[in-house]
Amino acid sequence: MRFAALTLALIGWFSVCSSAQAEPVRIRMASLVPKNSVYHRALLEMGQIWQKAEGEGASFTVFTDGAQGGEADIVRRMRIGQLNAALLSVVGLRDIEPSVSALQSLPLMFRDWEELDYVREKLRPELEQAFLKKGYVALGWGDAGWVRFFSKEPASRPDDYKRMKMFAWAGEPEQMEIMKALGYRPVSLETADILPALQTGLISVVPVTPFYALAAQFNGPAPYMLELNWAPMVGALVMTKTAWETISPAGRDALKAAARKATDELRVKARSDVDASVAAMRQRGLQVTALTPELEVEWRKFADTIYPRIRGTVVPAETFDEVVRLLQAYRAGHRE
Repeated sequence: MRFAALTLALIGWFSVCSSAQAEPVRIRMASLVPKNSVYHRALLEMGQIWQKAEGEGASFTVFTDGAQGGEADIVRRMRIGQLNAALLSVVGLRDIEPSVSALQSLPLMFRDWEELDYVREKLRPELEQAFLKKGYVALGWGDAGWVRFFSKEPASRPDDYKRMKMFAWAGEPEQMEIMKALGYRPVSLETADILPALQTGLISVVPVTPFYALAAQFNGPAPYMLELNWAPMVGALVMTKTAWETISPAGRDALKAAARKATDELRVKARSDVDASVAAMRQRGLQVTALTPELEVEWRKFADTIYPRIRGTVVPAETFDEVVRLLQAYRAGHRE
């Protein structure tokens, strides 16, 4: 009887294990990228590669256009298990790990893409370890172009924008306070609310990349752009550690490789598409204000006044100092 009971118990245990192993793996990813955009298509292709490696029953769903809310909402949904992956900008990533703000929230800190790439690669191992400690796996890093100012009326100097109501990302109270302290009029909104806010006059200027401005048609109600590379729009593909651990070894390898390929290709395309996006908007009436050397000097002096406010609030002081050190080393010929 004891042997029979033990046999039945083992059979039951193996049945449970088999059932658990047979449970299909489902990835539910969210992002603010527009449906059918190059970003959306890249995510779908990545999902197809992973599904093939993972095997029968694996599913990959991508929610676009902020269907799951803003980036703060997406992070919250990942925390409670409603989502398990996302393509996020630093706006959402910093809700997981604040030090990542150093890649996007330092206006005019990076002079070109080479400087950003250098600093990001130096910080990446530490950032990825920090994300892992918070329960997230960073699958790939990318960017979506330089943020520029699109406005309802012409503007070129820092003070020109003080008379306008400027879009600010929802969930960034530190940024709001800094802008107010500098004399600006920020309006906190989700990304999905930008276009109607421009159309109704709730806001009159939005800092955004040309690619996104074109895709979202912001250039209609905001037909003026200052040709100033204010800051890079940086992002990453992240997945919850819980979901990552349900994926097979073959699936993990395929997903990691596909994610890296997708983010690398998107980064190249986003950078090359800036001029094309601006050209397309020019044909639709966009007026571009060139950045003269005099204007650039004025904006850089303005940025210098912001850094002390950012250090230790928006960007952790230690990370801020490390970025400055790395840039100094890079500009001195990569000597460290």
